[in-house]
Amino acid sequence: MSDTQTIRLTLEQEDDYAFRIRFDETTIADLLTDEPAPLGKGEGPNPTRLLLSAVANCLSASLLFALRKFKNTPGKLVTQATADLVRNEQGRLRVGHIHADIRLAEAGTAHASLERILAQFENFCVVTESVRHGVEVSVSITDADGVQLHGAARTSVS
Repeated sequence: MSDTQTIRLTLEQEDDYAFRIRFDETTIADLLTDEPAPLGKGEGPNPTRLLLSAVANCLSASLLFALRKFKNTPGKLVTQATADLVRNEQGRLRVGHIHADIRLAEAGTAHASLERILAQFENFCVVTESVRHGVEVSVSITDADGVQLHGAARTSVS
């Protein structure tokens, strides 16, 4: 039996650099993404902001889970995250560094097993650990007639 899970979404261009994301097989509302000016109109978050929010959200949820696992009852967490964009050797923008600053609502001494929690909560964050260690990404491009123009069709992971 495999522990592999597959999630799906459909992304459809609406206008210029604006795309509507549909989270297939869920009841989650669609999300509009867009690039900031001058490429787009900034009518939604762009992929870099989505990546930053995914890392920050996953870290916060992992910390919350770990705190609760040890019978703590934390107040609301507030996380501020930043991404530094840098240019690589070819002059292309890349996310060079992400920093998440998670704030507890109470003093650390209010939490049981905090040292143990802080030593391991990041290891359970799916997004952060995936980004840190690299993610294999495959790409295929198919035309309107179903002709594959680039890459290979996705094969299932076993």
